[in-house]
Amino acid sequence: MKELIIKKNEENQRFDKYLKKLLPNATTSFLYKMIRKKNICINGKKATGNEILHAGDKVSIFFSDETFEKFAGNVSEQSDEFEKLAALSLGGIEIVYEDNDILIANKPFNMLSQKANAEDISANEHLLGYLIKTGKLTREDFATFRPSVCNRLDRNTTGLLLMGVSLKGTQELSKMLKERTIQKYYLAVVAGEVKQGQHLKGYLIKDKSANQVTVSLQMPEKTTGEETEAKLIETSYEPMVYDNGATLLKVHLITGKTHQIRAHLASIGHPIIGDPKYGDISINQSFRQKYNIKAQLLHAFRLEFPDGRVYEAPVPSAFQKISRKFCLY
Repeated sequence: MKELIIKKNEENQRFDKYLKKLLPNATTSFLYKMIRKKNICINGKKATGNEILHAGDKVSIFFSDETFEKFAGNVSEQSDEFEKLAALSLGGIEIVYEDNDILIANKPFNMLSQKANAEDISANEHLLGYLIKTGKLTREDFATFRPSVCNRLDRNTTGLLLMGVSLKGTQELSKMLKERTIQKYYLAVVAGEVKQGQHLKGYLIKDKSANQVTVSLQMPEKTTGEETEAKLIETSYEPMVYDNGATLLKVHLITGKTHQIRAHLASIGHPIIGDPKYGDISINQSFRQKYNIKAQLLHAFRLEFPDGRVYEAPVPSAFQKISRKFCLY
């Protein structure tokens, strides 16, 4: 028999979801069978599986140690993963803000927000290591709850990442991002002199095989039996300053889709300088040769929360270098 006490990072979730994290090798049907037979109980009472957990709740599991370990998975592998994360440094990430529920970080250039492959080390892993070192993520917590980055930036886009430190923080951030009540602003240095702001609308079509998108002004027509993946996107921008064939834009990301800002600006003839996928090759080469600019000049610099809180990330060195050359800000 196992008795477990629900902790703060495990509350506010359904009982069945908690059990699935605790016993990942058990099928959902098996877990519900154990609940019906009262082999798994909450606070000494029969459960249904859809209860919302609260800190302090007692979960009783009437399994032998061998059965529990079988369904809990390889504990040694989990311990090894915890130790590997604990050994990671922040890797150039700057902590902008943190409390017991959320963390806001400034991601550097050439780092994934979340891993794409099992062997990747992304900002998410670096931040998990930071939380382990600071004691906010314990080995015991690691079994049933892992903090996670809630928004994504492209590998070569710098700036603000949101992470849920507690389950409550993760749920609140996810809700605000889904409802678009967090306003996201970027700085972008683009090719060409842009003299007026604009509110752009269009449809983003993703080519999964090439990991690339295109932007259309109209919804693409469907062919028979085919489903389009076109998604409505909105991006607005205003020029802050322009000079010598380049412009610093303040961009408001209204919808947040894959490569949206990069593809949207490129579609109107103002690609982001340094963008290897949607940028202008000759312009990128010119900036690289003249100013030693190798980075993609797109930076998620400001987040505005619905309660009035505002967080900003300092601009990276590439933006500082451009500012000295072009007096862009």
